[in-house]
Amino acid sequence: MNDRLEFIGKPVAKPRMTRADQWKKRPVVERYWLFKDAINKQAKKQNFQLGKAYKVTFVVALPKSMSMKRKQALTGKPHMLRPDLDNMIKSLNDCLMKEDSSVHYLVARKIWGIGGKIIVENYPENLEF
Repeated sequence: MNDRLEFIGKPVAKPRMTRADQWKKRPVVERYWLFKDAINKQAKKQNFQLGKAYKVTFVVALPKSMSMKRKQALTGKPHMLRPDLDNMIKSLNDCLMKEDSSVHYLVARKIWGIGGKIIVENYPENLEF
């Protein structure tokens, strides 16, 4: 089993869903289901299973309309806009775990980057502090 997953694609936050989403098909929910299918496919291809202790980096793509000078200045810097980090973590856990209550250690960050991606690294489950 692989201890690292690199998902190439735009990170998507978990939307608030209602019963009506079964027939209403809101665009935000459709984007989430497409993201979930894509990340599960890549995890299976890379033989990755999310552990109970992990580190995750969400790289949010810089807008295409931004100047190259500004892009270079922001690359690797903290992303402090929406979507919220906690909703992105919920989305990742829901995609890769059946029951996310077993997660006991998590390090997460959200940064700007040239292309969108998610980098996940598992820690040993017997991690001591």
